[in-house]
Amino acid sequence: MVPTKSLDVGYTVIAAMLRDVFKWTYGPSFIEQCTCELVQPDAIGGARKVSYRVRGVCAGFAHQVLYSDLIGPPGPATSDGEYIVYFNEKQYNDWHDALRLSARNLDLTLKSVEKRLESEGIGFLTKTLPRLGKALDRALSTEHAIDFADVGVESISGMNLPRFLGELFSRVLNIDGVVLPSPCVLSVRVIRQITYLFYKYELPYSHEQEQHVVSRFERTEDDLISSDRFTSNTVKTDPNNHRPWTSGPEKGLDQAGMIRKARKLLWDVFSSFDPRDITPAHGPGAVATRQQPWEKYVWTNIAKNITDYYPLDRYFCASKGHVCDCYKEFDSLGEVNHSARVVLVPKDSRGPRLISCEPVDFQWIQQGLSKAIVRLVENSELTKFNVFFTDQGPNQRGAWLGSKLGSYATLDLNEASDRVSLVLVKTLFPAHLYDAMVACRSSSTMLPDGRELILRKFAPMGSSLCFPILALTIWSLLMAGAPDTDTRESILVYGDDVIVPTAYAKDAMSILESFGLKINHDKSCTSGFFRESCGYDAFKGESVTPVRLRTVWSSARRADVYTSYIAYANSLFERGYVECAEQLAKWLVAIYGAIPSTDMKLHAPSLTFIPYELQKRMRYKRRVNPFLQKVEYFVLDVLSPVVRRTLPGWSMLLRYFAESAATADGESNVVHHSSQSFVQPTSTCASITPSGVKIIRSVSLYTERRSSILKRRWR
Repeated sequence: MVPTKSLDVGYTVIAAMLRDVFKWTYGPSFIEQCTCELVQPDAIGGARKVSYRVRGVCAGFAHQVLYSDLIGPPGPATSDGEYIVYFNEKQYNDWHDALRLSARNLDLTLKSVEKRLESEGIGFLTKTLPRLGKALDRALSTEHAIDFADVGVESISGMNLPRFLGELFSRVLNIDGVVLPSPCVLSVRVIRQITYLFYKYELPYSHEQEQHVVSRFERTEDDLISSDRFTSNTVKTDPNNHRPWTSGPEKGLDQAGMIRKARKLLWDVFSSFDPRDITPAHGPGAVATRQQPWEKYVWTNIAKNITDYYPLDRYFCASKGHVCDCYKEFDSLGEVNHSARVVLVPKDSRGPRLISCEPVDFQWIQQGLSKAIVRLVENSELTKFNVFFTDQGPNQRGAWLGSKLGSYATLDLNEASDRVSLVLVKTLFPAHLYDAMVACRSSSTMLPDGRELILRKFAPMGSSLCFPILALTIWSLLMAGAPDTDTRESILVYGDDVIVPTAYAKDAMSILESFGLKINHDKSCTSGFFRESCGYDAFKGESVTPVRLRTVWSSARRADVYTSYIAYANSLFERGYVECAEQLAKWLVAIYGAIPSTDMKLHAPSLTFIPYELQKRMRYKRRVNPFLQKVEYFVLDVLSPVVRRTLPGWSMLLRYFAESAATADGESNVVHHSSQSFVQPTSTCASITPSGVKIIRSVSLYTERRSSILKRRWR
């Protein structure tokens, strides 16, 4: 039976996951039979030989899932379908005992989940369990004891261990709630998977949650007053009479000296940068002035402070002919400096995320300037190994190395984009760049209740300049305070995700906080062996990143539910949660019918694992395509219907030039985003990328936001 309520979905999925965990070993529903024998020491160094059979159509994949963490890639099966694997003595003990959990505890845990769901509702999965997971993360990264009473979970009598998942926690923490000398990494991975599964579930937010986010946004503006006063006073300080740090990163270092170093670094990066040498473009998102995607290229208002720096004829017209033909329309353009507009978008179970949509004319210039800055920083010898905008890999590898060796710390910032003040940006960045950024900066934003808020921050989230300026501000301050070259070379910044050497972490946090930024000490990993950065969580050199369900399940046929839950099922299966993945697959097949398998190698959403009983019932319409010389299947695929909007000729040409320039810079003209609009190319015009790829594009077709549909077609 397919569930219709989030509470039923939550219990069914978490119960299936718990049954996966509490079986005799990790992911045991593959195992049909298993035997073990001790082989001769001279054969393989005193190892144990384990042979077993795996049922189902995915035996080889199952073998890899079950054992790759311990012994590497799987070998082939024998002729009769038997798999053989060798463990050394320690690996065998780890494998045999790590998650041998009692059936009685499984029953007690399931009853506990059912009882808590009845009393707390879905909040047990979206709020209580994530608090338990965060408490474990703090213990792993700070090596302090957990107080489970604060988390909302009952402790075992006489021990500082929770009753819920107590057997797993006992393999990570001692009876005092402190991390064991050799904690079980597999148990950490399983606990985090269970506790964070529904943390990002996008349930509707209450009015109180929304109001809390808006109020916090306003309070941050008030906090910037004191940090701006500090920055201004520091700059005015007599350079021969600096006030020393009371607890600074280096003896004798002062704030004014640090500002001078940071300014010098940013000047070296941007000394040859021309902020007028940009190609404007529109972003994929909504704008404060509420234009539809096809209306963005028809100008009705351009703020005067923009055109004072970026003249209309050079940056808002396709050519001089555009100016001559449309001069009457340009004469009647408004010059109002519109406010940005606050909107709330899904984030996690604690509440929504606040972003500020920019007016369409501001967005046009911001996009061009932002891309130019990113291109410069990612190619500059001073920054290309330390500051990243399009590649999370360096930070993720840094988190992995920090978890393995303990030599690198990950820092987490609260409200990072809202705490970089305009005064701080003016203090640090070269004047020619600052003038350009201020010309296209919104000075105020409209709150949901209609009030206008004057902004002291440089740019809230939603501005194209927010991310690069935030990253460069953090980088310059940390580089200015670093004590030596090795430390400077080890600083990695991706937006507000920061990695520094562990020995420098305490001083780095003091530096950032002294300039108005706010460190989240609970999520900053500065000791122990747990690290997280850019969506990658690691412990003791192994990934413990959980699968997080975001899209709310619906029994109605919806494209976002279909694609999301196929992805969730595949990810859970890859991690060994077979029954859980099987449950999701059954629900999907019950609603959507036959779903292709990844073995079919189709360009359509496909399941990695389809239970055998479902496979027997699936029927795919198929044909042989004589032109492609391949077998095709008639399966569900996701399409984004396009709408045709014919604009004035010069506006279409302006769009073509903007998108062609983006392609020349190495960007695709198709912008993928589940909740935003994007351009679907057709055969109207063509351009060639630097790599020689021909891009076909349209200047009259658009896709409306959230309009994806499911349709069966030949793939």
